[in-house]
Amino acid sequence: MTKDKTPVLLLGGGGHCASVIDVIENNQTHHIVGIIEAHDSNSTGLLGYPVIGTDDQLEQLLKQTPCCIITVGQLKSALVREMLYKHVKQFGGQLPTLVSNSSRVASSATLAEGVVVLHQCFINHFVEIGCNTIINNHALVEHGAMIGDFCHISTGSIINGDVEIGHKCLIGSGAVVIQGLTICDEVVIGAGSVVVKDIHESGVYVGNPAKWVKSL
Repeated sequence: MTKDKTPVLLLGGGGHCASVIDVIENNQTHHIVGIIEAHDSNSTGLLGYPVIGTDDQLEQLLKQTPCCIITVGQLKSALVREMLYKHVKQFGGQLPTLVSNSSRVASSATLAEGVVVLHQCFINHFVEIGCNTIINNHALVEHGAMIGDFCHISTGSIINGDVEIGHKCLIGSGAVVIQGLTICDEVVIGAGSVVVKDIHESGVYVGNPAKWVKSL
């Protein structure tokens, strides 16, 4: 039955899209109308959901189904997710906040539009998460942490209390950010790294303790 579910488009048909589909199917709050792919994609569908259009048709598709979720993944760069977000807003689309039923979000936490929280995450009290950010499976975001727009908090990572993370950052799988630290915009923290001091320069940081290794 779909009559009580919100119709939704998925923008991007790769691996992250598959993860989001699993959350949607588990939550039973949205009905997937179809997937929107890049104009040069050869994909015809994913997990039984068809590709019904391409990016250059987005404006018209949003007139028919205004609710959408950006399901392009984010590794080193937030550029594609940010571009799609701006297009959706320009064309009057709506970006719901999607939280897996298996995750826990404290009542005082604030999640902006387009945030996706995947399975078995915990987001504690007074956390603020910016628009179009991914909180991936098994991530922990502790009390008072602030995460900017267009970030990806990867699988199993730990953001401790009162941490401030800027915009367009990636915290890699299993990485740990020690409590009270500040990370500036456009920083990538490598998988398994441990951040033990503030980061004021954009770039890629790896290791324990995490150290700058290269520019983005």
